[in-house]
Amino acid sequence: MFEYLRFSLLFMLIHAGAYMIAGALILRVSSDIYEGKSRLMDYLNDMSVAEEAGHVTRWFLPGNLLRGLLLSLVLYPILTPLGELDPILRFLFFFGLAFVYTHIGSAAPCPDNIEGLIYMKRKYLSRSGFLKFQSEMLLYSLIFAAGAAWLLF
Repeated sequence: MFEYLRFSLLFMLIHAGAYMIAGALILRVSSDIYEGKSRLMDYLNDMSVAEEAGHVTRWFLPGNLLRGLLLSLVLYPILTPLGELDPILRFLFFFGLAFVYTHIGSAAPCPDNIEGLIYMKRKYLSRSGFLKFQSEMLLYSLIFAAGAAWLLF
């Protein structure tokens, strides 16, 4: 039981930390997506409005710790095989899990995944936005995979 709790706790911290770092770094070049009246993601909270940004700030960590917990629980049945993998293969597994399963192959439509390209209105789809989102998710996936591959086992 301790092994599972330890795994989930570390997983939650690695996920939230990687997400925070990637988001903070990429926000500097992608503020036009999240801020202002003409932002691409006009259905999200406007980060230039104090009240809306405050909501995100309050719920960012609890929400991402919950996401990390849920993602970790799904992996319980394969903890032993994951621990037996070479660290490079574990890195590739966690990178694929983060980038493919939670991002590009996600069933929730976003401007930078397959579902979004199929179902979203054109006003939300732009090459610039697509590349900015991809850079954030690639950075998150790399940081997360590195932390998960070497710190979880």
